[in-house]
Amino acid sequence: EEAAPVYCDSCQQAPAVQTCLTCTASFCPEHLRPHQDSPAFRDHQLCPPLRDLQQRKCPRHNKLFEFFCSQHGSCICSLCLLGHKLCHTSPLQMAKTNAESVLKKRLMELHNRSERAAQAMKTVKTNQSQIAETASRKKDLIRNEFSEIKALIEERENQTLKTIADEEKRVCNKFDYIYGVLGSKKNEIQSLRDQIEMALTESDDILFLKRAAALQRTSTKDVFVPVIEMDQNLIHSSYQSAILLKDTVKHAVTPCRENKAEEKPAPGKPKPCPAVSLNRNVIAKKPLGPRNSRGPVQPRGAKHAGFLPNRPNSSSVDTAPTTGTVNAAAAFTTTKELIDSFLKKSREELLQYSANITLDYNTAHNKVILSERYTRMSVSDTPLNYNHHPQRFTDCSQVLGFQCFKRGVHYWEVELQQNNFCGIGICYGSMTRQGPESRLGRNSSSWCIEWFNSKISSWHNDVEKCLPNVKATKIGVLLHCEGGFVIFMAVGQKHNLIYKFKTQFTEALYPAFWLFSSGTVLSLC
Repeated sequence: EEAAPVYCDSCQQAPAVQTCLTCTASFCPEHLRPHQDSPAFRDHQLCPPLRDLQQRKCPRHNKLFEFFCSQHGSCICSLCLLGHKLCHTSPLQMAKTNAESVLKKRLMELHNRSERAAQAMKTVKTNQSQIAETASRKKDLIRNEFSEIKALIEERENQTLKTIADEEKRVCNKFDYIYGVLGSKKNEIQSLRDQIEMALTESDDILFLKRAAALQRTSTKDVFVPVIEMDQNLIHSSYQSAILLKDTVKHAVTPCRENKAEEKPAPGKPKPCPAVSLNRNVIAKKPLGPRNSRGPVQPRGAKHAGFLPNRPNSSSVDTAPTTGTVNAAAAFTTTKELIDSFLKKSREELLQYSANITLDYNTAHNKVILSERYTRMSVSDTPLNYNHHPQRFTDCSQVLGFQCFKRGVHYWEVELQQNNFCGIGICYGSMTRQGPESRLGRNSSSWCIEWFNSKISSWHNDVEKCLPNVKATKIGVLLHCEGGFVIFMAVGQKHNLIYKFKTQFTEALYPAFWLFSSGTVLSLC
């Protein structure tokens, strides 16, 4: 909408065409004529029509503003100059020119800033597009990697299933062959029956006797069905390989989830130490040389090569002590008090230090049978033809646990199903695997208790100590690495101490087992 016109101050009717700043009045063309014609008004300052002329007057002196005080940022009249002697003042026109110059410069600066902001926005959009493109490429690469992993797993699955199918086919072919042989034998027996029945119907005595003599000379063998079974080692190793692959993938994925869930500590606060489980200690992989044997698959916890990219191995003997046992030895004045404190604990308290032990196939003597997912051991009457491995016992029918310990407190139990000739102990990984000195307790690298018929003995460094006979079907083993002792006890409502060894352990320790009699069976609980 157009603004209302400024009216002539003389007639108050016609719109004004000029305003006289000297007269402080606006005039229409008719009343403006004296200013144009009369020399008396020649010095009056005219300008386009203005409204509210009172705003152009100094409220104090009722005079027009003629100057501008830049220090106070206000317009002043000529009388106000006396109060602004120390200020920087200038005529209004000059002040306007200066202000316009400053504002134009400011406008140019804002324009440049606007240009830079627009360029920055464009750069952000470009970077955003590049990030999206990079993320898209990475996602495609990751999909390809996971597709390859899936393909490898599917290939392994097909290979494992083919192995089982081939074994099934082999056994079924044997059954088919035996079935055919039995069918031929049945037909042979049926034919002989028919001949005998025909001979019995013969009425001629001479002819009957001739036939009878011939039939009596015909012999048939009894039906024999040989024992045909699938290769249980092959079946078990195939199944175990699937379990190990699953565990390998699970162990690879679990740290990623834990890292995502882990919260960062607040600024200024120290990062809290990770809590350690009382139920299971961290158990490291054993560093007993190369484990690239092509024999049956190793038990849980073994590194499963060939499925996933290799990762740097952690310290082979690094184990996390259980909560409450860190610096436990320092809380006791003597090792004896520390041992006594553990002997007073109930079975439920000892199970807080429980270690999940499995048997290491690569150390088993070729007469030691491992079953029930590498937790049960027995003795075979015939060699099992295990593949050669540098860690395998060659002279003594022994096997080691797969887990090793160098720190913390660890407890495990062994059930003695038949214990006429057996031994339970611990040893260093460097213990020899050949010769009579490789037997548990017959060297300086192993400690054990041994059952020999009804006699119980402790053995270390080839020194025997006879022990009181203790009736027990389950043996508990408590190992305290920092404390330097291992305790063997009979598990029951009340633990009975069988024997304890005290020494300063210098290497990683492995559960160890000796089985001699073919009837001996030991199981890990």
